[in-house]
Amino acid sequence: MTAASNTAIDPRAALARRTPFFYGWAVVTAAGSTVFVRNAAATLTIAVFVLPMSKDLGWSRTLIVGAAAAAGVVSMFISPIAGWVLQRYGARTLMSVSVILLGAVILSLRWTTSPITFYLLFGTGRLMFQAPLQIGASTAVAQWFVRMRGRSSSMLGVSHSFGMGLFPLFAQLFMNANNGDWRMAWFWMGISVWVIALPLTLLVFVNKPEDVGLTPDGDAPTSGGGSERDSASTTAAELEEQWTLKEAMRTPAMWTLAFVGGLVFFIHTGVNIHQAAFLQDHGISASIAASALTVIAVGTAIGSIMWGYLLDRFPVKVIYSSTAAWLGGTSLLFLLVDSEATAFTVALVFGIGLGGLLVVPPVAIAHYFGRNSLGAIRGATEPFVSGGQAIGAIGAGLIFDYTGSYEKTFPTFTAAAIIAIILLVFTRRPKKSSTAE
Repeated sequence: MTAASNTAIDPRAALARRTPFFYGWAVVTAAGSTVFVRNAAATLTIAVFVLPMSKDLGWSRTLIVGAAAAAGVVSMFISPIAGWVLQRYGARTLMSVSVILLGAVILSLRWTTSPITFYLLFGTGRLMFQAPLQIGASTAVAQWFVRMRGRSSSMLGVSHSFGMGLFPLFAQLFMNANNGDWRMAWFWMGISVWVIALPLTLLVFVNKPEDVGLTPDGDAPTSGGGSERDSASTTAAELEEQWTLKEAMRTPAMWTLAFVGGLVFFIHTGVNIHQAAFLQDHGISASIAASALTVIAVGTAIGSIMWGYLLDRFPVKVIYSSTAAWLGGTSLLFLLVDSEATAFTVALVFGIGLGGLLVVPPVAIAHYFGRNSLGAIRGATEPFVSGGQAIGAIGAGLIFDYTGSYEKTFPTFTAAAIIAIILLVFTRRPKKSSTAE
């Protein structure tokens, strides 16, 4: 079906061609709503529930956070399926179904009574967080933007950051409003997922600009389709080299980027999921600990904008290495926390590094392999991210259970960052031709 016929029958296509701004920014907003609400199943959110659920149900901290870790393991097998669905049916279908399912399982946690039901419900929500929503939103934005991919992706990072800060705060406020009832907090967060994200996902979202007769970045296509690769007239989208999944899998770069993604998200989840409990172990009150999670989200928003700006101006490999270095270095700062002031400061600085994780890895995959098969390639690399998240969550919990402290986890995170930097230094962008990068 041609773009013209799509426009005639699809009201979203008609809207896309009549907005006074490039419609890609409306897609960024819709995608942003999904990454905002996915935080209902984020590690920072469950961190607020670790202590009240542990006390009420008699479960260990490792058992509770193990739901996120278990979902991470399962996600390693789900991610390729999500990538295939994304490639076959588009991001709109994948994300709409995911939002509906996420809201349903989160609100159903109100009635959980056993580890099995908790693992099934929260684990399903965590799967939505890790696979379809994570892959779908960033891939959709990468379809709509090439020249401005860093800046547009940073808007997703900001949206996610707001969710990071607000959902843990919502959880604490819902509990406070219901006399500490963590069950009602889960219920109202599930309702919030539907109210915030479903309308935009269903009514605004368009998979890619070609579906509505537009081009990436809003650039006018060249008459020659960029075949001569004249940098003075060819658009960034036409210059970008396109790789299929099969072709990408034969390159060392794809597997290196996948492994590096696992390493940096090992740091991300290991710190995030245990942060509230860590702070309370150091004499910080529950309310202040929850507020520190909000501060880390503020840092993430700042970092998303900063790293996105840098991505459009400097080599992707340099920015990715810098992000890993920032995370590895600032992880050690948690060892200095001894007051509310230092807790807030460290949370802010570490959050800036997390902002890079929301923007840099997906842009790096798109930069290296193009956008035509991006969904399938992301689906193949995402299991490494899920595996890193699972190991980070359960590993830090086990260290606490066996040593009574989180202190030995932070040097481990720094070592992981060093390995990631070394791998990135030796990673080269693959080429199909002799064209210069």
